[in-house]
Amino acid sequence: MNKSELVNAISDRTGETKSSVEAVLNSLESVVTEQVILGEKVAITGFVSFEQSTRGARTGRNPRTGETLHIPAAKSCKVSAGARLKAAIKDT
Repeated sequence: MNKSELVNAISDRTGETKSSVEAVLNSLESVVTEQVILGEKVAITGFVSFEQSTRGARTGRNPRTGETLHIPAAKSCKVSAGARLKAAIKDT
């Protein structure tokens, strides 16, 4: 399901206009992004949580040549499924 299909599905279920649903989704994306960049954890209890994670620098190896490489530290976003979502998937 892509974003426009999600907007249509939510609009059909709630009776809200597609433009208002899209505005809410865009705002959700913006707020979550801003907070994760600031290092805050954003949790929609039972559904999903987003948080910034950091991987330390490490040494790796090029699999073709065997050459040792330095892999620098990096930040990424960790997304975790909540309990209700996990239970719903487990029950299918």
